[in-house]
Amino acid sequence: MAWKTVVNTGLGEASYWGLFTTRSERASMRTSFNIPDEVVEEFDRVWQDEGLANRSRAVREAMQEYIEAHSRLEATTGEVVALVGFDYRHHEVIRELHGVQHEYQDVILNTSHTHQGEWCLESLFCRGPVERVRALIYELRDFDGVNRVKSMLIRDSA
Repeated sequence: MAWKTVVNTGLGEASYWGLFTTRSERASMRTSFNIPDEVVEEFDRVWQDEGLANRSRAVREAMQEYIEAHSRLEATTGEVVALVGFDYRHHEVIRELHGVQHEYQDVILNTSHTHQGEWCLESLFCRGPVERVRALIYELRDFDGVNRVKSMLIRDSA
């Protein structure tokens, strides 16, 4: 698979990226993303600091890491103990997040919450069937006001 250049043109508050891939057996495919300018700037700083050859390589690696993390989460079976951490803009999603937490109270044992300006950092300590914990993680990731969701799972040996 040959990778071509990622194009970034500023369009107001968000950048427009086009990712072009070419496969010798198939026609070209174009994919684009809307990404806030500050995220693009930080991403560019990071991949350049790491000495990667270009942005395309960095995007490829980031996508592969995302796929690997998803695959590990999907491959986990049985009962788990988990820490789920996420940050969000309080005023944008707090009511919906409380609703989700009540929906998953069968697996959420404890929560911790702290404020950082307009952002909040929340941690959920969970225990239960991995299917329920996984569904909670996926639901949290689907909120526009949630910046990122990170999880750490271990199998429950009890």
